[in-house]
Amino acid sequence: MTNEIPGRWAEGAGLVLGPLLLTAGVLTRVGADDFFPGQLAAHAADPGRMAWSYGLYAAGVVLLWPAVTALGRRIGRTGWARWGVTLVVLGLFGRVFHAGVSHLAFQLVDVLGLEAAQRAVEGTYGAFHVFKATNVCIMGGWIVLAVGACLSKTLGPVRSAALGLAALLPLGVLKGSTDPVSLVALAGLVVALVPLGVEVLRDGPAPKWWAVGLTVAFVPVAFLLGLAG
Repeated sequence: MTNEIPGRWAEGAGLVLGPLLLTAGVLTRVGADDFFPGQLAAHAADPGRMAWSYGLYAAGVVLLWPAVTALGRRIGRTGWARWGVTLVVLGLFGRVFHAGVSHLAFQLVDVLGLEAAQRAVEGTYGAFHVFKATNVCIMGGWIVLAVGACLSKTLGPVRSAALGLAALLPLGVLKGSTDPVSLVALAGLVVALVPLGVEVLRDGPAPKWWAVGLTVAFVPVAFLLGLAG
């Protein structure tokens, strides 16, 4: 049990839900081509499905930050932990940026039509943005963290190797990530982090009743605000 920020419940939830939401998001869009023309076409054909898919994936990305914070603390005060957590979190920022651009691209399909949206995305796909600098973090952070987890015996060699597989997840805008390599990478995250999350959640007293109530109330309120926005 720890009093460190963000706390046991946020960390445990991130460790369990982060990998599972990423996986659910990808599985929801299985069958669509992995590159942007196919992803936009899939949205045109079934916008509800793709909205859920990308929403689940983005939520999983956000929840990974308390997850890697928890893992880094257990690795200990080493350079592997410091650099691993820093690089992974910077990479997560990049993935959130990509999720926002993907969301905008889907809105272009709704407003302009599929062909016009595909032309717009094709014409701007390689445009410079500051988050391009996080690409190396997206790929390398998980490997650094996995080495630290293995050396410190926090996860063991098998689960540490599984964690390192997260480096294989495609990066960028409108990536389907449904190819076999991506699915293996997602499975690696699940194997590496979910059991640790269960352990974290069990290691301490149950949450206060008011905290449970606030959490339960937050979900429908956030959903309604999203609809209103």
